[in-house]
Amino acid sequence: MAPGVLYRVIYGSANPEPWQKDLTTVRSALLPSYRRHRVKHADYPAILPHDESSVRGSLVTGLTGGDIYRLDIFEGDQYVRKKVQVQVLKDVQLDQAADEGVTEVVEQVWADAYVWDEGAGTLEPQEWDFEEFKRDKMKAWMGEAESNDTDVQVDDGFADVDRAVAEQQRQAKHDPTGGRGANGRISKQLEQIAV
Repeated sequence: MAPGVLYRVIYGSANPEPWQKDLTTVRSALLPSYRRHRVKHADYPAILPHDESSVRGSLVTGLTGGDIYRLDIFEGDQYVRKKVQVQVLKDVQLDQAADEGVTEVVEQVWADAYVWDEGAGTLEPQEWDFEEFKRDKMKAWMGEAESNDTDVQVDDGFADVDRAVAEQQRQAKHDPTGGRGANGRISKQLEQIAV
C-alpha cells in the first residue's frame, strides 16, 4: 500500500503530523510466490499465490490494533489477511521503480498481507501497474484530486473507515481519569459497595 493511502486509512489524512508518521516504519519489501493483478472494473490491485512471480510492496511496522482494525475495514471482505514471509529490500525507496534482479535482500520477516478472496475470475490477467496508479489515480485515493481533474473522482471508500472509527470512539468515550472521576466506572462501583 502506498504510504499516502496507508496514512489516509490509519490517520484520516494522507499527510499526517510528523509525530504520527514516526509511529510507523514503511520499508520496501518483496513478497515471493505471489502475483499482483488488476481487479476487473477497479483501480486497485489484488494478490494471489503464483509460483513464478513476486510482488514488490511495502512492509509496515509499528501498527496498533486500531490501525489494523481500520485496514481490515478498508480492505473489506474481498480480501483475507494472511501470514506471509517477505523479504526486506536494502536501499530501495518506496517510490523507486523496481529493477528486476538488482535488489539486495536484508532480512526475511513474517508479516500480514491482504490476499484476494474473490477468485481469479474477478481479476484481469495482466499485472497491476503501480506507476500508472501513482500517475493517474493516487491523488484521488488520498482524497487530494484537483477540482479541475474532470476524469478523476475523489475516492469515497474511506467513508466506511471514518464511520467505524467515529463509532468506536463514541462507544469508548475515553475517560482520562481511568474511571476514577466523579461519574467514572470505578467511582460508581465504590458508591455501590459503600451502600
